[in-house]
Amino acid sequence: MKNYFTILTMILIVSSGFSQKKDIKINKWSIEKATKWYSGNQWIVGANFVPSTAINQLEMWQENTFDYTTINTELKYAQDIGFNTMRVYLHSLAYKADPKGFKKRVNKYLEAANQHKIKTIFVIFDDVWDKSPKIGKQPEPKPGTHNSGWVQDPGDPASREVSNFPELEIYVKDIVGTFKDDKRILMWDLYNEPGNSDKFSSSVPLLKKVFLWAREVNPSQPLTAGIWHWSKNFQELNVIQALNSDIITYHHYGEPKDHELVINLLKTHGRPMICTEFMARTRNSRFSNILPLLKDEKIGAINWGLVAGKSNTIYEWDKPVVNGEEPVEWFHDVFRKDGSPYKQDEVDLIKKLTSKN
Repeated sequence: MKNYFTILTMILIVSSGFSQKKDIKINKWSIEKATKWYSGNQWIVGANFVPSTAINQLEMWQENTFDYTTINTELKYAQDIGFNTMRVYLHSLAYKADPKGFKKRVNKYLEAANQHKIKTIFVIFDDVWDKSPKIGKQPEPKPGTHNSGWVQDPGDPASREVSNFPELEIYVKDIVGTFKDDKRILMWDLYNEPGNSDKFSSSVPLLKKVFLWAREVNPSQPLTAGIWHWSKNFQELNVIQALNSDIITYHHYGEPKDHELVINLLKTHGRPMICTEFMARTRNSRFSNILPLLKDEKIGAINWGLVAGKSNTIYEWDKPVVNGEEPVEWFHDVFRKDGSPYKQDEVDLIKKLTSKN
């Protein structure tokens, strides 16, 4: 979830991408359709969401640990400050273990979100953190360690083994197909940070396949996969992501001047944009300096983290606090478990920008 870039590699991503035939054109939205869809929504603003009682996607979605009460409570915190969108990770292993039950729980989550006037961006695959996800009881958090239990989906080497693709195709087509006309779902984010965890271009085949599978279902909601890393090693992935996304999404955890450069370059695609990950306080990506920028630019804004909990995302990447004490400054997240804000001035600003004051 980290990004570094130079002007040169950003130009390569944006300009050279149009000359490469990497896109899956079937059912892709036109710029006009994407623009009309985007203009029909209010300003998209919210957080990446996992309930505070879940260490990862599996603990969120498995039957024994699906915590509807906490989900409903914490979505109310989001509603109260004007958030209208949550980005939520699914997991293919939770589906494989219990397809019908998994879809029932997804629907139950959507009922809670809809009750709080919140739409959802569902994430299908993910290349971040632990490469060996396992169904069943999940580990306890490591004290003071950022996302110590988060897991990839489908994992490594699982994501590059073509023999797994038929089973993954069934999963993608069933989930997207079941909810393809569900107005509670804002968008499908097909692959989070492909190539992360040193996987690089080995994620290209699955990235291309998940776009193809979802396009064949042809949901009423737009498809996307967010650009997140700006080095040459990710150029092929970035081109595929940008050219196949109905709405351009991206991640940026840096300071405003760098964030603005990314915005200006990605604008050249001519499509609406949503920043689906931002806000890392110790890296000068804050609500105070990024959220107003995104609103002025008419770009959707989805920060990382809502309620501090088992994911430990109040701690910075790669800088564990071994004794588990609260860090001097939180890295991510907005609320404590009791619903009190980490910083009242941040919540006041969010409410002002979402017209909740």
